[in-house]
Amino acid sequence: MIERSSPVVPDHALDTLRERLRATRWPEPATDPRQGIDLGTLQDLCAYWADGYDWRRCESRLDGIGRFRATVDGLGIDFLHARSEDPGAFPILLTHGWPGSVVEYLDVLGPLTEAGFHCVVPSLPGYGWSDKPTEPGWGVERIARAWAHLMARLGYDRYGAQGTDWGTSVTASLGQQDAAHIAGILLMPPLAPPLPGPQATGDGGTGDGATGELTDPDDASGYSLEQRTRPQTIGYSLTDSPAGLAAWILEKLDAWTDPRSTLGRDAVLDNLMHYWLPATGASAARLYWESLADVSRWLGGPLLPRDRVHVPTGCCLYPYELQQPTRGAAAQRFTDIRSWREPERGGHFPAWEQPESFVTEVCAFFDLVR
Repeated sequence: MIERSSPVVPDHALDTLRERLRATRWPEPATDPRQGIDLGTLQDLCAYWADGYDWRRCESRLDGIGRFRATVDGLGIDFLHARSEDPGAFPILLTHGWPGSVVEYLDVLGPLTEAGFHCVVPSLPGYGWSDKPTEPGWGVERIARAWAHLMARLGYDRYGAQGTDWGTSVTASLGQQDAAHIAGILLMPPLAPPLPGPQATGDGGTGDGATGELTDPDDASGYSLEQRTRPQTIGYSLTDSPAGLAAWILEKLDAWTDPRSTLGRDAVLDNLMHYWLPATGASAARLYWESLADVSRWLGGPLLPRDRVHVPTGCCLYPYELQQPTRGAAAQRFTDIRSWREPERGGHFPAWEQPESFVTEVCAFFDLVR
């Protein structure tokens, strides 16, 4: 059953948040800027969060798009459903990752519906207002299976799918599990191990095959180690301290975004509220516990036969993305690459950072396969 979802946050929850922010006990400034997010930057954001930010504006915007809820595989999934007025509109499923949320897609839904797409944007299990799993097993493959059931429930017999961050892995798995109904998948970026031997850059791609969080120096991947080994431990802090949550997420937004992109502070806080209000610090981190071992294999190899994806695939590499595989490297895993594009600007959050470019890329790929 699909139901309209309009969870209204009570005023006392917003008042409590402001009180917590104002009562934050701050550490001293770092002795070296490499030690983490700047104290003054974080204090300024939290001061605005406490005394200037308006959650009701975001709440109204979400309701205006259309918020819905469906129980799939025993779990309540909250999702946005933006429908086009075009009678021939093509449905696409858009999946976010960590530390993002459906907020990443808000600026592209209007242009995409105008371009002839129905857009379904679910919150991952344990993220936003989707239910939190109460047992292990909700990894990438199970989420993809749930997404296939959701699209069938919505009556979409043939559709496309796009993803970033965890969304790329969910989307790739969806292409494997629901190939009979998937017209194509658009990955930003594809995850694949480097080719054996010396790497070339002349095959239509850039980089040496796999870079980013799993091959970063230890000083850049501590968050990943903590979330994949002790998500419950870090979850206590992320659930109890809004300033701590902001520091944990803002550091990654800053590091993974093209410096030429601008993420407005209201949008940054809209995203943070999707973690703070439903208290998802621990539940969101658990996806690392569930599935990061698979991601490590997809980035480092060796690939297993079950890792390969055979549906039509579009690959889009933004210049400040974490992973930069070559086309040849990606072809080891994705056997039917129909499109390989490298926009000039953007990073890990393409729909959020560069909405016009994102819409162009979505239209370009799905016009090939729809």
